[in-house]
Amino acid sequence: MSVLHEWYMIARLTVRRLFMGPIWSVQLLTGYKSFRDNPIIGNPFLNACGLHVVRQKLAHHAANRRRRGMAHLIPPERIEEFERNGFIVVHDVLPHQEFDRLLQEVRAFRTEARETVQGDTITRRIALDPDALKNMPAVRRFLGMRAWHDLIRYVGSHDVEPIYYIQTILSKVVKGAPDPQTDLHADTFHPTVKAWFTLTDVKADGGPLVYVPGSHRITRGRMAWEKTMSMGAAQAQNRLTGRGSPRVTREELAGMGYGPPVTLDVSVNSLIVADTGGFHARGHSAEAGIRAEIWAYGRHNPFFSLPVNIWRIATLGQRRVRWGWAIGDRLAALGLKRQVWHPCVNRSAFDPHIPG
Repeated sequence: MSVLHEWYMIARLTVRRLFMGPIWSVQLLTGYKSFRDNPIIGNPFLNACGLHVVRQKLAHHAANRRRRGMAHLIPPERIEEFERNGFIVVHDVLPHQEFDRLLQEVRAFRTEARETVQGDTITRRIALDPDALKNMPAVRRFLGMRAWHDLIRYVGSHDVEPIYYIQTILSKVVKGAPDPQTDLHADTFHPTVKAWFTLTDVKADGGPLVYVPGSHRITRGRMAWEKTMSMGAAQAQNRLTGRGSPRVTREELAGMGYGPPVTLDVSVNSLIVADTGGFHARGHSAEAGIRAEIWAYGRHNPFFSLPVNIWRIATLGQRRVRWGWAIGDRLAALGLKRQVWHPCVNRSAFDPHIPG
């Protein structure tokens, strides 16, 4: 029986490799990042030969080329700020009266939200799709502003509509391990963008963005670290490192030639746009609290841009969130994937955590 079982397992593994092999190979040409789930990307021998670092170099080269093509959209001082730091900070984005109107709209808007738990922290997201924006004209005007629109595309290196949410971070509201997002990490191996427009003051002890200035640039020390990391990432003890979002220590950062991280504590009506391929984290919260923002996220193929991309159409790009949630729900119903974003009816961005 044991021999038959062994032969069965060998046959099953062989069939899986024959079926998945072409898919795993094609994923090398995309932003797919998981060392654990793709045995080519996570292969220790191939990464010792430089597979991971070659993908990273090519991705950064392509992103820099695309950014040069969009540089005319951005004030020179903002480009210098980004090149130096890997992030851009804009204070007092809106006139005070317009910001007050926007904030009132967000506070009054109630709809289905999605929540997920990471450690002791809950993240709540409300989709800013066309239906939601009909009820929030000030938010719609904000999303069309050049200060928001062009900076996100430049930092993300793609002229594509990002995904928009109203996001709420509820820190230390459930029992659990520390929030894993407080560990310094890179989201992936290639340049990518996240943006935060603050609807609450974000103090140094209130879960601010922490970023390692200049870590969006690849140094020789970074390349050496990435190569070593990639050789063992498929078996890494840290699950998120294995999934392609490597965690890093401050000692390792110094070895790569980077300085210490900085804390971006900002007041309301501020905008932060960052390349989260650089090392960053969510700062620790001293106590239970709430942080709310309009949040954008963009991650696209790192190596090339499609000649025709439907996500450049704003009304389609803004519907991706709902479509993504619906697909995730369907896969979960079929038992194919766990849905970590759970629906919550009649929520506001500023509601406290409701246990249950």
